[in-house]
Amino acid sequence: MTGTPARTLLLWCPDWPVLAAEIVDGVPATGPVAVLHANRVVACSERARAEGVRRGLRKREAQGRCPQLTVVDYDPGRDARAFEPVVAAVEELVAGVEVVRPGACAVAARGPSRYLGGEEAAAERIIEHVAQSCLVESQVGIADGVFAAGLAARSGRVVPPGGTPEFLAGLPVEALGRSALADLLRRLGVRSLGDFAALPAGDVLARFGFDGALAHRLAAGRDHRPLAVRQPPADLTVTAEQDEPIDRVDVAAFVARALAEQLHERLAGHGLACTRLGIEAVTEHGQELHRVWRHDGLLTAAAIADRVRWQLDGWLSGSSGRTGARPARPTAGIIRLRLIPDGVIAQAGLQAGLWGETGEERERAHRALSRVQGILGPEAVVTAVLGGGRSPADQVRLVPWGDERLPTRPGPAPLPGEPIARPGPAPLPGEPIARPGPAPLPGEPIARPGRAPLSGESIASGGGRAVSAGRPADHSAGGVPPWPGRLPAPAPAVVLPSPLAATVHDAAGEAVVISARLAVSAPPARLVVGTGRPAEIVGWVGPWPVDERWWAPAEARRRARFQVCLADGTALLLAVEAGQWLVEAIYD
Repeated sequence: MTGTPARTLLLWCPDWPVLAAEIVDGVPATGPVAVLHANRVVACSERARAEGVRRGLRKREAQGRCPQLTVVDYDPGRDARAFEPVVAAVEELVAGVEVVRPGACAVAARGPSRYLGGEEAAAERIIEHVAQSCLVESQVGIADGVFAAGLAARSGRVVPPGGTPEFLAGLPVEALGRSALADLLRRLGVRSLGDFAALPAGDVLARFGFDGALAHRLAAGRDHRPLAVRQPPADLTVTAEQDEPIDRVDVAAFVARALAEQLHERLAGHGLACTRLGIEAVTEHGQELHRVWRHDGLLTAAAIADRVRWQLDGWLSGSSGRTGARPARPTAGIIRLRLIPDGVIAQAGLQAGLWGETGEERERAHRALSRVQGILGPEAVVTAVLGGGRSPADQVRLVPWGDERLPTRPGPAPLPGEPIARPGPAPLPGEPIARPGPAPLPGEPIARPGRAPLSGESIASGGGRAVSAGRPADHSAGGVPPWPGRLPAPAPAVVLPSPLAATVHDAAGEAVVISARLAVSAPPARLVVGTGRPAEIVGWVGPWPVDERWWAPAEARRRARFQVCLADGTALLLAVEAGQWLVEAIYD
């Protein structure tokens, strides 16, 4: 903690959530406007305050005081996006800006005051520049420390050096921004920051805890942390201006390659690699074209050039590359081409895969697969992504090469003894895909009467125990469902796209049926798949019931699953649904 806070200049834009709603959503801030969060007013316009609207009021009470009130939902992302141009305008005059919150930013006052001719002159110059650049009204406060400068900005005051404790002493305890602490202090007879700062620090810590001790330091004019300045991000965008409009693909490809090499060199200079590339083009008639290419690995200079060439080919020739449909071509040639690294990561942060480190072999494989996609379309090369689910078909999703490898359903938390999968580069076709199968649930025996257990089974006597599943998953623990009722290891080697109809008979030739209480009418003895020949069943285990989404009748599905082993050594995953036997998968 710092004992002597530095002189701080803080710029504050009053009612910023209201102004952000006007900038982004077009809500007129001159009218009665209130921004609500959790059904309470967190900010309101000057017109609304004149009608009696205050922070903390409930929505109904605020509308009762001002029937013409325009209600806007609180959106911190909108506030931050709208405030970025204001921060950029301040950075045009001074360096080292810290964004305190959307609507307020702070800088060290020493540099601007010496460069612009004093603290008051610096404050006036910054206010004027923000008003001209962003059309936003603001106020500036200067004091010792960020906390005191923020309170000084409310009245546009410049507190002289060393006068911060005296300035804070007359303010009410509500200025700390801690409503619960302020209410407790008032009930104890402490009504001003000066009264609170006069209390012994040890007694404050013992009575109010660590947060109260921090508030005590602020009340005494001592910030608990130094000013954390913002480092402006490096401009990584590269642009190529053309004197003659480009309307031929070969010329565009030549420009794209030079621009791609320039972008790659700029990223390498900052130790970065591109994973998401934005391509922008402007035609001679002012038409703007934009597309974003996403890649799961890093984009080399050659990969960037290929994607730019493919995109320009699509724009200039109007061919989609798959169906022959021709979208509308640009109305004129391209005069400006821009590459924007929309997603970057540290180049050393890529995990090595089975193809080795990022090098010539991996780059060649990436280029080959990307070229196949460029010829046949993005769906021509797909990779498998493991996710959550109870059946093998639910746990695998095929995604195009280079797209984000996100599962459709979140995977289950690993059971005790299971390896934890860590994200890495996308596997290339031919690479094995790790499928760590779930261990049997605690207490769940897997047995096959009449034969030895398959690999990965635990040995138990008697038939297989029914596993109850299907209740809505509890997402309270990190939002990851446990997927009860999922099949135990090992996972099937082949999952059929469409299950095959089958019939199962007992030793007497009667059809095997499953009752509502999951009782098997007789041990399965023979299996007939479609119109094929009967096959003898030498081992089986089940049933494992699954009753999914019973609360949604249109999506409800109830079935029981079996694992069977045939006399020829084939192992199958069977399911019984609505009285029909189905072959879902084949074990290796």
